[in-house]
Parts: sequence; structure tokens; C-alpha cells
Amino acid sequence: MVTILSLGLAGGAVAQSGDTVAQTVGGDVFTAGQTVRHAAEGADDLLMAGETVESAAALGGNAMIAGRNVKVTAPVAGDVHAAGMYVALTAPVSGDASLLGYRIETGEIGGDLRATGSEVRIEGPVAGYAAVTAERVVLEAEVEGEMHIAAREIEFENGARIGGQLFLYEAEGEAAEVPASVIAEDRITRREVEEWESPMEDFRPVDAGRVLASFLAGILGLTALATLVAALIPEALAEMRRRLLAAPFGSLWVGFLAQSVIVGGMVVFAMTIIGIFAIPAFVLLAMVAAVAGYVVGVYSFGVGLLMAFGRPEPGSIGERALSAGVGALVAGIVAAIPFLGWLFALALSLAGLGAIAEKLFRPRFLGRAY
Repeated sequence: MVTILSLGLAGGAVAQSGDTVAQTVGGDVFTAGQTVRHAAEGADDLLMAGETVESAAALGGNAMIAGRNVKVTAPVAGDVHAAGMYVALTAPVSGDASLLGYRIETGEIGGDLRATGSEVRIEGPVAGYAAVTAERVVLEAEVEGEMHIAAREIEFENGARIGGQLFLYEAEGEAAEVPASVIAEDRITRREVEEWESPMEDFRPVDAGRVLASFLAGILGLTALATLVAALIPEALAEMRRRLLAAPFGSLWVGFLAQSVIVGGMVVFAMTIIGIFAIPAFVLLAMVAAVAGYVVGVYSFGVGLLMAFGRPEPGSIGERALSAGVGALVAGIVAAIPFLGWLFALALSLAGLGAIAEKLFRPRFLGRAY
């Protein structure tokens, strides 16, 4: 896994072919487009997004993939985080797999499996635990650790085995049949489906190492996302960053108004009764706005910090990655402060959202110069 420092110092290469944009920073690959297939050997971490995406070359680190059709057809040495309509892991994954989709198929997994979808098929062995929630779950291989299942329909095929405890979360009056060849009855615990809330807490105790690893993973993911945005829309992001740094409190106020319009619009639509059906769309829009604002805010914060120490505005993808990394790291540390940290993160998100809103609407209506 690449560190924040190497992201900034290693530089990067950006390539564009057809509808695909790709860049390499310190051994990590960031790529997006309509149909994307990564087939170049030697990559560490991989971040992909598109309609149809495939990881077809071995990775030395982690894979973070989102698309309509997602395929992992080459080994991954680290973890896989994937979301899509159809998600298929046909190659071995040495680490954990966290998957979200309509239909999910998994192969060999060397760590833990966490999957949520309409249909989940586990076709390869899982070395750790498995936590699955779906309409239909099909187990065709061995799970060496514990397994938690919340599903309407469960099928156990030949080769299905569970080495640890099996926890079944079922509706009242329902009891799935589990063959003795899969697991002995005395190792099955049946619970009501309402108890599914947080089974992960039973698996591993929280320790400082895991908290630190989670923190660094969040910093890396945010850095990767901000770097990808900087590669795809460098001029627009630079303009938003200049607006935010020139008038941070003004951007904060505009961001507050923008988010208020979204939330207020949800309330007004709900009052029409028919508009109640639009509430999920408004909630999603508010979440997307908050995340987009935080990405812009963190990137601008990083650029501002580096400029305060005498560095010029970022001109290359490596410098943009360094700015994103510094902003994500410092913002993450500040956000960890009880209460005040949450307010800082909220302010950063709203300020970034304000810069986005100003970019989209102010040139048309207010004509403010920067």
C-alpha cells in the first residue's frame, strides 16, 4: 500500500484512450470510463469506476472497484472492496472481500467475506468468517470460520462446510434446514432477524492496531478519490479550490444554504403526499453532496496548508496527490478530536459544497469575480 508521502513524491502518469482515463501514482492505478479493463502487470492498489470494469492483472495491494458489471479475474494480494449490479470474483483474493451488489459470486478468499445483495453465491473457500445478508444465499464451498446469514432462502450445495459457528437470522416461525454434512446442529445458533444489527462486533475485539489500520485506509481512500477527481477535472477543481481559499466563510455559508435547499426541498415534497416517494432520492442527493463537498474541502485544505509553507499551487498530478494526501491526513487527525473534530469535518464538507455550488451557479447569476 502506498503511503501519503510516496503519493506526492513519486509523481504520476496520466493516459486517456477513448472513453477511459487512467493514471499511475507511485505504483497505484486510478482509472475510470465506460468500459474499463486493467491488464497491466505490476500495480499495487487499483481504483476503478465505470459501466463495465474488470481487474485482469495481478495486484500487489488492494482493489476498490465500482461499476454496473464488476469482475476480478486476476489474483489480489490485499483486500477487495467492490460494488455493482453484478459482482464476480473468479480469482483468489488473499485478504478480505467487502461486496455490495444485486448478484454476487465469490471464489477463493484468504480473509473474511462481507457481502450484501439479492443473490450471493459463495463458490470458493473462505479462510476467515463470512457475514452475508441477501434474499438468496448459496454456499458451495467451505467457510473455515464463523458464518452469519440473514436470508429468505438458503441453499447448501455439495462441498459446503462451515468450520465455526453458524448464526442464522430468521423471521419468526421460519427455520432453515441445514444438512448435518455442512455443520452439526449443536453449532447452529438461530436468532430473530432483528438481531442482525451488528454481528461484526462478535468477530474480533477492537484494538489499537485495527483502529490505526482503519484510519490509514480511510485516509488512503479519500486521497485516491480526490486525486482521481483532480486528474479528471483539474481546471474545475482548481477554480473551486481558489474560491474556497479566497473566501472560506463565504463558501461555508453558500454550502449551508445549498444543503438546506436539498433538505428543505425534501420536506416540501413530502407535504404533497405524492412527493413522499421522492424522499429516498433527496436523501441520496444530500449524501452525495456531503461527500463531494468533503472531497473538495479536504483537497483545498491540503493545498492551503502547503501554500502556507511556501509551496506553489499544484501543477502536476503528483503535486495534486500530495495536496490531497496532506489534506486528508491533517483533516482526519483533527476530525478525531471529540465534538470539535466533528464540527470541523462538517464545516469542511459544507465549505467544499459551497465552492461546488458557486462554480455551478454563481457565474450565471451573481457574476462575482475571483
